[in-house]
Amino acid sequence: MINKQEFKTRMVEQSPQERIKNFNEVALGYTEEEAINEALRCLECKHQPCINGCPVNVEIPQFIKKIKEGDFLEAYKIVRNTNTLPAICGRVCPQESQCEAKCVKGIKGEPVAIGRLERFVADYGLDHLSEIEKDNIKLSGKKVAIVGGGPAGLTCADELAKKGHEVTIFEALHKLGGVLSYGIPEFRLPKSLVKIEIDNLMELPVEVKLNNVVGKTIYIDELFEDGFDAVFIGSGAGLPRFLNIPGENLLGVYSANEFLTRINLMKAYDPSENHTPISIGKKAIVVGGGNVAMDAARCAIRLGAEAVTIVYRRSDKEMPARIEEIHHAKEEGIKFEFLTNPVSILGNENGEVIGVRCIRMELGEADSSGRRSPQIILNSEFEIETDTVIIAVGNTPNPLIKKTTPDIETMKWGGIVVEENTGATSKKGVFAGGDTVTGAATVILAMGAGKKAANAIDEYLKTI
Repeated sequence: MINKQEFKTRMVEQSPQERIKNFNEVALGYTEEEAINEALRCLECKHQPCINGCPVNVEIPQFIKKIKEGDFLEAYKIVRNTNTLPAICGRVCPQESQCEAKCVKGIKGEPVAIGRLERFVADYGLDHLSEIEKDNIKLSGKKVAIVGGGPAGLTCADELAKKGHEVTIFEALHKLGGVLSYGIPEFRLPKSLVKIEIDNLMELPVEVKLNNVVGKTIYIDELFEDGFDAVFIGSGAGLPRFLNIPGENLLGVYSANEFLTRINLMKAYDPSENHTPISIGKKAIVVGGGNVAMDAARCAIRLGAEAVTIVYRRSDKEMPARIEEIHHAKEEGIKFEFLTNPVSILGNENGEVIGVRCIRMELGEADSSGRRSPQIILNSEFEIETDTVIIAVGNTPNPLIKKTTPDIETMKWGGIVVEENTGATSKKGVFAGGDTVTGAATVILAMGAGKKAANAIDEYLKTI
């Protein structure tokens, strides 16, 4: 039986009027009936193009078929077989440009809501973990160090541990998760869920060493001296970029990295229980057009800002943020200034932000990435009054590993050079993947890189 409806089964959400007053999850998920109804839209294509659109190659038609049959636990097992963090991916993956972009159903209507169905089975599976029999793992005797406990590192650790290798994760912060813990807000990704997903992974032979900054507290070479047979670097891209304009040192200017870390990891959103300082003022400006900019703007409005404006130097058509995130931001009253670029941040005699001077832009020829380059319109400067400026224009890898491991080849901007199909670096026994290689990207792409590297490390360990 096929459900012939053209549009996705609607997912219930908090209303914009309510959700801007709290940090609770916006989307509330499918019921069992809604999940089955949506699953029935799947055409069960023989060539299964959706799988090719997934960076970790989840067997999408197979798990959807189990949903149709009402066998939700088996559907979860199928997803979990290839996806380390399915409840997270079901919430934050850009499915519209990956698996759902390949869905045949989307040719004459909307694609199957693969992300929503993944979220449904993942949540169901996590609620029924006690019913899943644990695999017996035979230890190989090999040891692997994972640098960084974010999506790439967690995925690599999961895959290697399932293959029987002893894994130790070295995490710089006091909590695992990387961007899942410090970057993505509670209303998009509840931290209690992140904990459950990570705790599930910790059932495997994985050791964790928190507050360990590789490149400072211990070096890559010392990991080999300590008995590790291979190393995977998944340390992300946590070094924020700035605009390099006058006024960036004024009080009230944040990098999005700092702003979101204070809110998410240090729980500044709940001042009754936590004492992390964060000041937002009545008006806030967020510079940038990606998901991080959307997250920062939506946090600002929840923290009490009366007016939040996103300033982006290209048009709305070039914005890299997910369509869903832009839609939610607009619903929540966030304003957009497109084709606009800051040229300076203005301050008062106390060194506090009072405004941003901007200039209008127009789109010229396409740049090396294929996007049209923004160009200044002369004599078009204007000012926007604000109390807070949040800069969300990207991140680069921390230079510590580059500085302390000179035999690992890196690109000029700091990314580690790897073999595309294996994640192998120029240093024997060292592999890398995720944002530390590509620069800031998506959770699922980092996971795909971690999985690819794990398979390569497993093959490498068989040779030594």
